[in-house]
This record gives sequence, structure tokens and C-alpha cells, in this order.
Amino acid sequence: MTYKRFEDLPVWQAAMRLAEDVHSLIRHRPLRALRALCDQLQRAALSVSNNIAEGFERGTTAELLSFLYIARGSAGEVRSMLIFADRLLAKQDGAESQPSLEISDLKSQISETKGLAESCSRQLRAWVGHLQDSDIEGHRRLNDRTRNTYDAKRRADAFLRHLQQIRDDAQDAKTLDAESREEEPR
Repeated sequence: MTYKRFEDLPVWQAAMRLAEDVHSLIRHRPLRALRALCDQLQRAALSVSNNIAEGFERGTTAELLSFLYIARGSAGEVRSMLIFADRLLAKQDGAESQPSLEISDLKSQISETKGLAESCSRQLRAWVGHLQDSDIEGHRRLNDRTRNTYDAKRRADAFLRHLQQIRDDAQDAKTLDAESREEEPR
């Protein structure tokens, strides 16, 4: 599927949900005290979607790849900071005589947000892998002539694979026929 706008990309939409979840998460009282962590966490979460958008708007596959790597790094940064926050909350909760419902709920939200950050990272890795396997250098270099050449090559490759399959099937049929003749009693 070809996307014309970054807003339509499933990975960008997931990254936006990640930024929204982080924004909601840092508003909780136990995390608000960790101002520097919250500021960096919010910047890293926004960096995921922003780098996807900026890379998408660039003209070449190489530029897009560069920004996708940065976005993936930011998703990892978000996960790392969430793990740190989770550990701090565990220590804080363990120090209190009664486990706090607020901290318990927050730890659950952190876990869900961490999962979303990991999902973004996996989607970005898959997209990067697909782009690295492509021989198109980007939409700036994809004019009608190069697009037609690329499509013709893809059709030719598909046709050759189909011919090879026919050839393989014919060889299998010959082999089976020869084997069945050898097994017939004389």
C-alpha cells in the first residue's frame, strides 16, 4: 500500500498514541515530582512521530531511513525512561506500609505505554527493512519513466518466476510419470 500523507501511516498513528499516553502519564502526581524525567520523556515520545513525519516529507529513501532510525531510537529512549520510572515507583511503593492504588494504576499505565513504544519500534524496524530491500531511491527520483521501468522490471521478474514454476511442475510430472512406469508389472 502506498501512503500519500504521513498522517495515514499506521506507525505514525501509533506514535501519536504513544505521545498522548506519555502526556497523560506524566500528569500523575508521583511522576510530576520527577520534572526533568517527565520533560525528557515527553520530548522523546514526540520525537517518534515528528521524525516519522519529517522523514516522510523528505525526498529520498536515504533521508527517510535516517529519520526512521532516529524515530526508532526515540522509541527506545521512551522505553528506557519508562523502565526507570517503573523502578523508582516500585522503590517508592515498597517503602510505604500500604501499597498505593495510585502507584499500582500508574505502573499498569507505564507497562501499557512501554508496550506501545515497543510496537512502534517493531513497526519502524519492519518499514526500514522493507525500504532497504527497495531499489527505488525516493519519490524525487521516481518520475513516469523510472516508475514505468521499475514496474516493467517487477512484472518481468514475476513472469520469470511463473515460468520457472511451470518448468518445475513439468519436471515433477515427468519424474512421477517415469517412477510410475518403473513400478508397473511386466
